[in-house]
Formats: sequence, structure tokens, C-alpha cells
Amino acid sequence: QVQLVDSGGGLVQAGGSLRLSCAASGSTFSSNIMGWFRQAPGNQRDFVAAIRWSSGYTFYADSVNRRFTISRDNAKNTVYLQMNSLRPEDTAMYYCAATNRGLLLSQWVLRTSYDYWGQGTQVTVSS
Repeated sequence: QVQLVDSGGGLVQAGGSLRLSCAASGSTFSSNIMGWFRQAPGNQRDFVAAIRWSSGYTFYADSVNRRFTISRDNAKNTVYLQMNSLRPEDTAMYYCAATNRGLLLSQWVLRTSYDYWGQGTQVTVSS
């Protein structure tokens, strides 16, 4: 079993930055893919970014590409999401996710591809 604890959300003005963290733990932690999703009120949970743990290969949703950066610290079992140039439309609850399964790149964006989820951290961007 893998436990994920995400943190780092808050209130920021448009154009500002935040860094989210996702600390992973568990007796047999060996996630293959870790990612971030977000969900605004009344909307579905959408893919934001993901990283392959072993290689560091990353993939982003078009809406955040070149503004957000996902990275990992192997020693700390932690994944980060650096969010720059934030916009009001980035306002949402952000969730960390992980899976031990091997995934095709096309599957990285699907909620159903991930087996473990954090509790969520709220990001609010004011205009």
C-alpha cells in the first residue's frame, strides 16, 4: 500500500507562483508513474502533469505546458509541481496520484490509470 500526502496549496494572485509537494510512503513504495490532477467545483478531475519515476520523463496537459514543471526527489520519495504564471482558471483542488503499473503514454492522462491518491491541496488564484 502506498500513502500520498500532498501539500503546498494556497491563495496567490494571478501571475504568481506556488510549489506543490507530494510525499509518498509505504512499505513497498515503488511507483512507476506519479502525477498531478486537478478538480474545480462542478468539473471532473483533469490531468495536469506526470513523471516516470525511473527516468524522469515528463508529460503535461496543454493548458499548463511551459508554465508548470513536475519533478521528483528520489531520496525523499517526493514529487513536486512548480506552478508559475498562475491564472484564475488554475483554481482547483490539486491531487497527487501514483501507480505501480506500466502505462502507455496515452494512459498517463486517465484518472483510472492511477491506484493511489493524495487527499488534495487547494490552489486559489485571484484576478
